[in-house]
Amino acid sequence: MDAGKSWDTNYEWKTVALLTLGFGLVGLDRWIVAPLAPSMIGDLHLTPQDINNLVAILGIAWGVAAIFLGGLSDRIGRRKVLIPAIIIFSLLSGFSGMAMGMSSLLMIRAVMGVSEGAFCPTSFACVAEASLPRRRGFNQGLQQSAFALFGLGFGPIIATQLLGAGMSWRGVFLLVGIPGLILAVLLWMVIREPVTAQGHSDSAERAPLSAVFKHRNVPLGMLALLCSMCGIFVLSANTPIYLTTYLHLSQAQMGFVTSAIGFGGFLGQWLLAAASDYWGRKNMSILGFAVGAVFVWLFIQQGPNPMMLFILLFIGAGFAFGLLSLITGPIAVEAAPLGLISTAAGIIIGAGEIFGGGIAPVIAGSIASSYGIQDVLYFALAGLVLGIVVSLFLKETAPRKVQGGSDLDRLESRMGSALEG
Repeated sequence: MDAGKSWDTNYEWKTVALLTLGFGLVGLDRWIVAPLAPSMIGDLHLTPQDINNLVAILGIAWGVAAIFLGGLSDRIGRRKVLIPAIIIFSLLSGFSGMAMGMSSLLMIRAVMGVSEGAFCPTSFACVAEASLPRRRGFNQGLQQSAFALFGLGFGPIIATQLLGAGMSWRGVFLLVGIPGLILAVLLWMVIREPVTAQGHSDSAERAPLSAVFKHRNVPLGMLALLCSMCGIFVLSANTPIYLTTYLHLSQAQMGFVTSAIGFGGFLGQWLLAAASDYWGRKNMSILGFAVGAVFVWLFIQQGPNPMMLFILLFIGAGFAFGLLSLITGPIAVEAAPLGLISTAAGIIIGAGEIFGGGIAPVIAGSIASSYGIQDVLYFALAGLVLGIVVSLFLKETAPRKVQGGSDLDRLESRMGSALEG
C-alpha cells in the first residue's frame, strides 16, 4: 500500500495550520503582559516584582495542568479538551483587561495557565496524529514556532503600536482575546478524533498509565526540557533589564536587540525539529544545546554593540527555543505508549514549565539581587550546558534513523488508516 496516496494530506495541513495559529495565540496571550507592564504598573500601582509574579504564576499553573490534564484528551477525546481550552484562555485574556488589582490579575492568569496547560499537549498530540511520520518534526516545529513569533516577535510590536495609537492596556487585552474565539469555531469544524483501522478510538486501546515512564526518553525529556526552559525563559525575562541597566543601551536599542529572541526563536523552533526528521532527534538535541550555549556565552561577553548583540542573541535563542519544540514534539510523541501521546507530552511539558516558567525566574531574581543582573545570564547558560549532558543519554527515535524505507511506508499506511473515517 502506498502510504503517500493513502494519507489524508488535506486534513493534515488544515490541522497543522489551525493549531499553528492556536499555539501562536497562546504565546501572544502569555507574553503580551510584558510590553503592557509599564502602563499597568502606573494604573494599578504594581511593582516590577508583581509583573514577574504574574509571569511565574501562569507558568506554574501551566505546568501543573499539563501534568494532570495533559492526558485528559487521551481518555475523553481531543475535541472535548482542545476547543473549551482555547475558548477559556481567550476569554481570560480579555478579562485581564477588566482586572482592578493584583489579586484579580493573579487569579485570572492562574486559570489562564490551567487552560493553556490543557491545550498545549492536546494540540501537540493532534498535530502528531495528523502528520505523516516522516513530516512529524517539520509539522510540530512549524506549530510551535508560532509561540515565539507571536509572543516575543509580534507581541511587543502589536502592544506598543496600539498603545501609541491611543488604546489603553485594557483595550489591548480585550482585542487580543478575540482571534482565539474565532479559531475555536474553525477547530470545531475541522478537528476530528483519530480512529484505528477497526473503527475504535485510540483511547479504547491505550496502554496503562504505568507504561509512560518505561521509555527512557520520558524522564530524560523532562530533564532536557527543564534545562532548555531554564536557558530561554531566564534569558527572555532578563535580557531587557541587562541591556538597559548593565550595557546602558537606549530603549530603542534594547527593543531591537530583544526582538532577536522572538524572531530567532521562530526559525529555531521550526528548523531544529524539522532537521531532526533527517539527522535524528538525539543529534539535533545535542547540537541545539551546544550551539545555544556557545552563542549565549558570546552574547554575555559582547559589549554594547546592538548589531552584534542582535546577531548573537538571534542564533543563541534560535537554537535554545528550537529545543522546546524538539523535546515536547517528536521526542515526547515517539516515546509515548499507545494511546498516551498527550499524557506523555503533558508530563514532559509540566516538568519543564514548573521549573523553567515558574521556579527558574524566582532563582534568577535572587541571583540578580545578590550578585547583579549580569550574573543571571550565567544561570541561563548553565541550563544549556547541563542539557548537553542529558541529551547524550537520549534514545534515537526518528523514523528515518531507526527504520528502513519499506518499514516506514508500512507504518505510515497504518497511521493513515487510523485517521480515516
